[in-house]
Amino acid sequence: MNDVSKPAPGVPDELRRQLGVPDAVMIGLGSMIGAGIFASLAPAARAAGSGLLLGLALAAVIAYCNATSSARLAALYPVSGGTYVYGRERLGEFWGYLAGWAFVVGKTASCAAMALTVGSYVWSGQAHAIAVAAVMVLTAVNYTGVQKSALLTRVIVAVVLAVLVAVAVASLTSGALDTADLNVGSDATAGGVLQAAGLLFFAFAGYARIATLGEEVREPARTIPRAIPIALGIVLVVYALVAVSVLLVLGPDGLAAAGAPLTDAARAAGADWLVPVVRVGAPVAALGSLLALILGVSRTTLAMARDHHLPHALAAVHPRFKVPHRAELLVGAVVAIAAATTDVRGAIGFSSFGVLSYYAIANASAWTLTRAEGRPARLIPATGLAGCLVLAFALPLPSVITGGAVLLVGAAAYGARRMLTGPTRQQHPR
Repeated sequence: MNDVSKPAPGVPDELRRQLGVPDAVMIGLGSMIGAGIFASLAPAARAAGSGLLLGLALAAVIAYCNATSSARLAALYPVSGGTYVYGRERLGEFWGYLAGWAFVVGKTASCAAMALTVGSYVWSGQAHAIAVAAVMVLTAVNYTGVQKSALLTRVIVAVVLAVLVAVAVASLTSGALDTADLNVGSDATAGGVLQAAGLLFFAFAGYARIATLGEEVREPARTIPRAIPIALGIVLVVYALVAVSVLLVLGPDGLAAAGAPLTDAARAAGADWLVPVVRVGAPVAALGSLLALILGVSRTTLAMARDHHLPHALAAVHPRFKVPHRAELLVGAVVAIAAATTDVRGAIGFSSFGVLSYYAIANASAWTLTRAEGRPARLIPATGLAGCLVLAFALPLPSVITGGAVLLVGAAAYGARRMLTGPTRQQHPR
């Protein structure tokens, strides 16, 4: 197998390996413990009622399979790009490109949505202006080095974890509990549970950020396989605690109707003092997600630029800060424009479809690994691949149509470029 641990020829410099296991875990936590848990519980309850706990369990199983596949691949290919690299190396150039396309386009929209979430919580009357300011600040933080991003992520994760644990404890120790509401799945259908799992899955999806930073992690073959399951395990425990506590206090119907589930749970538990704390925690969580998303999108952009799927100028690495500074600035600019001019929160279904497509390619890539390459048990990538496809097509029909259309546009662009220029690189032998 050819060495893919270094940038392609012509790249002036490499990123600097400076993240250890704690840093990588924190970046994974910052990606997962974001605004998703504040927003996804209510639509999941509307889809599945008390079956949202079954949906959470299903989402966790699929997330575990995806995380295991990603970790094994990241250890073998410790470079920026994540599944873009894995698909390219294991399945062929097209599949790597499609994974990168799904990630960059979908997650750029997610970045704008997270920025608008920050704006709506901080100052709803000026949500767009606050969103743009948040993007500019976090882009500047990322530009000055990944270590500073990791440090800020530590602070954000600590704040958000404290808020979530406080809500769970207040709910579980209140007199408003109704254990009848944990009659799990009694009011759910199979379709509803699948849709709830699809909605809740994206609260877990940030562990890929650890893999996309593979070129900036020390001892990646050791660090990444440790960091991903640790981060996922912590998040699963926290999410299960929060979901159970909120369901017990509000009930399936109350949770389904809640505009701000954690705020409503705090009120129902008689902990009114927690309401302003939750209102602060939500935008902080969104900032954490936004920070990690910009990191991940810029690194995938870097990898695609190295292979000329995007302008090669974006492959430049800053000589001092050792970050893909042009890719970071471009991603920041595109996200800022989207956050300033559109409201993508209601039209982000294609992002969900894209993320599941991205992980489906990761699992298919892991299936091709040999035992000598650290292949996981075959059941893991098989379950992950099937689960991703099922959840993708269980999403609301407009999301499936929009997401599929975006992937087709990317495939058409790839085909047109291939006809004009030929292959961008030689496929690495397995």
